[in-house]
Amino acid sequence: MEKTRCIRITNADNVAVAAEALATGEKVRIGDLQITVSEEIPFGHKIALEEIPEGGVIVKYGHPIGNAKCVIHVGDHVHTQNMKTGLGEILDYTYEPDTQLLEEWSEFEQTDAVFEGYLREDGRAGTRNEVWIIPTVGCVNRTAQRLAEEARKQFGNRVDGIHAFTHNMGCSQLGDDMERTQKLLAGLVDNPNAGGVLVLSLGCENNNLDVFTPFLKDFDPKRVKFLVAQDTEDEIEAGTELLDELTRYASQFRREPLRADKLVIGFKCGGSDAFSGITANALCGRVSDRTVREGGTTILTEVPEMFGAETGLMNRAVSRDVFDSTVSMINGFKDYFTRHGQTIYENPSPGNKKGGISSLEDKSLGCVQKGGTAPVSGVLEFGEGAREAGLHLLNGPGNDQVSCTNLTASGANLILFTTGRGNPFGAPVPTMKIASNTPLYQKKKNWIDFNAGTVLDGTDMDEAAEELFAQVLETASGCETKNEAGGYREISVFRDGVIL
Repeated sequence: MEKTRCIRITNADNVAVAAEALATGEKVRIGDLQITVSEEIPFGHKIALEEIPEGGVIVKYGHPIGNAKCVIHVGDHVHTQNMKTGLGEILDYTYEPDTQLLEEWSEFEQTDAVFEGYLREDGRAGTRNEVWIIPTVGCVNRTAQRLAEEARKQFGNRVDGIHAFTHNMGCSQLGDDMERTQKLLAGLVDNPNAGGVLVLSLGCENNNLDVFTPFLKDFDPKRVKFLVAQDTEDEIEAGTELLDELTRYASQFRREPLRADKLVIGFKCGGSDAFSGITANALCGRVSDRTVREGGTTILTEVPEMFGAETGLMNRAVSRDVFDSTVSMINGFKDYFTRHGQTIYENPSPGNKKGGISSLEDKSLGCVQKGGTAPVSGVLEFGEGAREAGLHLLNGPGNDQVSCTNLTASGANLILFTTGRGNPFGAPVPTMKIASNTPLYQKKKNWIDFNAGTVLDGTDMDEAAEELFAQVLETASGCETKNEAGGYREISVFRDGVIL
């Protein structure tokens, strides 16, 4: 199939995206239109398909992405120099459910899709069988790392990995900020990819075990052990003994065939470009839909990158309660911006703009493509896991490290991370990097697991989506991701409060 030079996503769009750099004076065919390029259009940037008056609406994905600052002529480069956001501040929303969509999704359509995973005693599944060390406070970060290093030497052959996840929270925090940290750390402890967990405390921190343990609820003492460093003469020796017990317990689990309804997939985009919403995010949306139809669970986060696209998600809510929770999540995050004196729509990032994204609407409409078309089954708060199958929205920012930590704390056993600029970061769970364009994939093969740019090169979208879902199952079955191969496993705990 011939490579497309410009992409018009829907027939309603009055701009197209350049699939290659376009020079002044070139003539390009876009559907039935032949456009003369009036100025250089960089790779991934937008070209005007019709004259747009000053103040006129610029349409992409079939939805407004901003307004013209001046008259924009056919063939012009449409970007931040001549367009601006059309979004307002706090909005009133009306529940207008898409009844036809909800009816179409009323039943699951399971196939024979399976992966080789670890079935836990509570019925959930791990895609990895690791032992994790979770500090309650940053003061014992190095102790956690030393314990992981020693345990890998002695017991590393028993499990898929032994990892310490360090952070700088857990003390000198107050109120809701401290409670959020506790919920996130408890969610990490609960993640099914950890066959065993050592919770490591200093002893005198605000988040000491007396106040933290209640957040763990009904934990299994065979799976979760505790160590207070101040209470023992040699914390390395004592911790190593506990890790001996934990690795022995975890080593009892074996991979076995599990249906795809055991998958809990988190979705994230970082370093987006103009093709993220067209290729990588769109493919993820199809994988999300496939997973939900199998009876599995998917999680979409990055609330600020839903601004401008939120009504489409709200109208997919399965109930009025879910709609109300979505409205509360969206407006709550807008309140968070204004509470700190920041502009709600101060987005996209410099890297996004360089890649061709011009406004938050532009970015958001591309971002939510990862959520596919499935109904929204629930809204999750920090550290809260999904209680039922389906697509869920998760509260939290768009920051890569923070949002991946949030997804892990909400039970994701795998994360699909799309990128148009590249990023080596990895969460505690396998983090598949999906390139939106072929040049990135070819340049950073040590970072990227899957090339969605083949869609721009002529591969059929359905074919590419099936290929990506097959790789998801392979990864869930133990195929190592690039972040795992490189040792990129990190967390970052969201903070919004006073530090004493």
